[in-house]
Amino acid sequence: MFRKLFTLIGTLGIFVVGFGLIALMGQMKPDIERQAPEISAPAVFFTVASNGPVTLNVFAQGEVRPRTDINLTAQVAGQITSTSKAFVNGGAFEEGDVLIRIEDAPYRAAAAAAGARLAQEEAEAALALKDYEDLGRDEDPTELALRVPQLAQAQAEYRAAQLDLERTTIRAPFKGRVRERIAGVGQYVAPGAQLGRVFSTDVAEIRLPLTDEDLAKLGLSVAFVETEDNIGPSATLSAFIAGEMHEWKARIARTDGAIDPATRQIAAIAVVDDPYDSGAAQTGTPLAMGLFVDAEIEGRQIDNAIVLPRSALHGRDIVYVIADGNVLERRQVRVVSSDRDTITTVAGVTPGERVVISPLRGADEGDEVEPTDPLSDGAAEVESELTANAAAAATSGDNR
Repeated sequence: MFRKLFTLIGTLGIFVVGFGLIALMGQMKPDIERQAPEISAPAVFFTVASNGPVTLNVFAQGEVRPRTDINLTAQVAGQITSTSKAFVNGGAFEEGDVLIRIEDAPYRAAAAAAGARLAQEEAEAALALKDYEDLGRDEDPTELALRVPQLAQAQAEYRAAQLDLERTTIRAPFKGRVRERIAGVGQYVAPGAQLGRVFSTDVAEIRLPLTDEDLAKLGLSVAFVETEDNIGPSATLSAFIAGEMHEWKARIARTDGAIDPATRQIAAIAVVDDPYDSGAAQTGTPLAMGLFVDAEIEGRQIDNAIVLPRSALHGRDIVYVIADGNVLERRQVRVVSSDRDTITTVAGVTPGERVVISPLRGADEGDEVEPTDPLSDGAAEVESELTANAAAAATSGDNR
């Protein structure tokens, strides 16, 4: 029993000594002064706004097509006796050139017979008039008595025979080229038979789809048609041919009169006069039909516009300006044009102001920031920090 008592007393002594040592160490611990954490202003890139004249060019794409593309058809029946050397695929011809001749012997005979009948009717009509005058009647003779209907019929038959004879010679209706030859020498054709396909080369047309914003940049209205006093905007067409870039000068001649219900766009028609000769590229390369081209259309010019990097835009029409004291100010701007890299504004920012062009992480209007010029020596370090912050934010968002 005394042994248990001594053991209990020893255990209590150990606890008392331990608590005493802990209390002593607590009194010997130095006091730590508490300080509020220092939060540094976020670093942002900026650009200085400057104004100047800006042309609101519009970019589009389209296929080159001829203004006139038709099928050559026979108007009379017969065997093809000859064709022009130009009547081959890709052949070039001038307006009025003979392309195809159809055997004309039957039509010459028909024209001769019609001419003989006409001469006979003219003689009989003259004789009828003389006979009537010899009778000495006072009243006017009837047309039937003077054989007027018979003469008119003979004249119509003669003109029809002459027309059929002319149609045995098929001439080019315009200056152009042969897209496809279908009929050849020795082939018998009937009226309406297709002989080939030809297209004009006096004017090339390119349909360029435009949005409503594009129309505003160009200053064009729906159903625009150029006149001598109101020439359409100029355009530059470009395309790679045989590995080289070629350019052609064009102009907008008109727009469609209606909006495409499927795309909600309207097409502007660019034209190039004489695309195979005088309208060819400076290198002498013609603007071939069927070529797919890029088009840059010259739009309206704004005298005092400010061009900013697209990264300056937050939302649809908001930018942030670094005001005095490096404090952010939120501005609403009027964007008149935008592309993948830049925006063009005409209101909301004053030349000389510093516009933020980097993401704002946790900063908003009224907050202080640390402005950094992208061209300064410390820009690389700041850019690395911004990239890391963006990556961290993205990772945090994914984890959520």
